[in-house]
Amino acid sequence: MPQYKQFPLPDTAEGLTEAEILTWHVQPGDAVKVNQVIVEIETAKAAVELPCPWDGVVTELLVEVGQTVEVGVPIITIDVDPSGSAPAPAPAPAASNGKIGEEMPGGRIATLVGYGPRAGAAKRRARKDAPAPVAAAPAPAPAPVPAPAPAPAPAPVVAEPVAPRGGYVPLAKPPVRKLAKDLGVDLYALAGSGPGGVITREDVEQAVASPAQAAPTAVDSGSRERRVPIKGVRKATAQAMVDSAFTAPHVTEFLTVDVTPMMELRARLKTAPQFRDVKLTPLAFAAKAVTLAVRRTPDVNATWDEAAQEIVYKDYVHLGIAAATPRGLVVPKVRDADRMSLRELAVALDDLATTARDGKTSPADMMGGTITITNVGVFGVDTGTPIINPGESAILALGAIRDMPWVVDGQVVPRKVCQLALSFDHRVVDGQQGSQFLADVGALLADPGVAMTY
Repeated sequence: MPQYKQFPLPDTAEGLTEAEILTWHVQPGDAVKVNQVIVEIETAKAAVELPCPWDGVVTELLVEVGQTVEVGVPIITIDVDPSGSAPAPAPAPAASNGKIGEEMPGGRIATLVGYGPRAGAAKRRARKDAPAPVAAAPAPAPAPVPAPAPAPAPAPVVAEPVAPRGGYVPLAKPPVRKLAKDLGVDLYALAGSGPGGVITREDVEQAVASPAQAAPTAVDSGSRERRVPIKGVRKATAQAMVDSAFTAPHVTEFLTVDVTPMMELRARLKTAPQFRDVKLTPLAFAAKAVTLAVRRTPDVNATWDEAAQEIVYKDYVHLGIAAATPRGLVVPKVRDADRMSLRELAVALDDLATTARDGKTSPADMMGGTITITNVGVFGVDTGTPIINPGESAILALGAIRDMPWVVDGQVVPRKVCQLALSFDHRVVDGQQGSQFLADVGALLADPGVAMTY
């Protein structure tokens, strides 16, 4: 007989509470294997592919694309005994969620954080609009009274497709979409009251009861506007920036630097054998300068621990690099950047940027940074006042490198000039320390030979 199992949304990163379904890679009726990718989700940190924990056949997708669900909520049902053979004894529930590489009960190896069933398997939540169970009908009376024609069976609820407007599709379950269609309610005119902005049955019914409130605006500009729910990376970034801006007292200092010597060194190194296959950018030089300057001013690499009332100094540099991606701003980290050579940093930065643009940065690579660089110069911007990443104490903005007039030995000559901006947490970093760090970074970019003195 069939044996159904439901796969709950796992915690793919420490502290994850919810995720959005991006893409289903399987459909009902598909056969699946253990570790086959079945769905791609978007957490507050990255897009993650989830593998299937069992062999079997997909019987139902419990969550639609675009819907946000909480960790632990079942997202798919799988028949693990489609052949109809007697079900094998259920394995003992795991005492805790498995970790990557950890052996689970039964000898399986976890391939994802949170992999494996939890104690007390989650059950699918009952639908509010599901019909109540009907008791078995009593045996018919012996008298041959003609029975009335049976009422037609209710048609199954089918998901009504909703055409996107400006790239936005309202979030609603199939029964709610069908109800809205039957009642003539425009889902685009409703604001969902459910989790993550999901439109509920009650929202549709209220729109029918109060049509004036639900009617779309008659203003002409409405047809030229589009609304996109705030979720995923954008939601996490916004919250992190608000928390940082209103928690850490920011101070920003600026420095204009003649980086002509750095650019000349870059041109020479690009022809050297060890750099011929390496994308050597000004960002790599800035990253190396930051890791060297941290040695003289470790305060910029420290963390303010409010709960413990301590400043935590870190003898390593996990360098965050702010990267603009189609899904929003992300800040992946280069681990132990202070131990890397210039060539190693250049390779790591290129790999990091490619992975981030493809949306494949793992959640683990987004956490644990100690100091960050944001390269606004790639957009042709001179500088800015960057906001510190939560959990860090400083962030450096690298501006565009431009040909500008510069005084050298009393003569005005054209030089390669760049502006730097350093924002720091004034609870941890005093003005003297922040100024020293920024001056050191500038000196290393203006004269790379200064690195020999560090």
